[in-house]
Amino acid sequence: MPSVKNPNGPSKNRLAARAAKARKQNQKRTAGASKKSRVEKADTTRGARDGLLPTSGPNAALSSKKRRKLERKMGYALKRKMEAEGEVEMKDVSDEKSDQAAVDEQMAIDMENIS
Repeated sequence: MPSVKNPNGPSKNRLAARAAKARKQNQKRTAGASKKSRVEKADTTRGARDGLLPTSGPNAALSSKKRRKLERKMGYALKRKMEAEGEVEMKDVSDEKSDQAAVDEQMAIDMENIS
């Protein structure tokens, strides 16, 4: 007589689904154990996996346009801070000196090529 599985037990699919669910819950629990910021902790409790950024909220990824705007604003803020502290941005030395140096260097190269 062929062996037949117990018809009252859970099917293979249900057993696999139960194991997968337990794995996911364990992963979430262990990921939430380390020290995190309030935002990361909220993301974890909401069900987001580590490394995935949400589409909204303070931890959401910025669009490239918004990122460029923020970088520009941060640059201006840094410049204002430096001016307030008294640091001045380095400006180019007069162009006449650099032009004269370039001409002298060119002349020296030409003299080497001639001899």
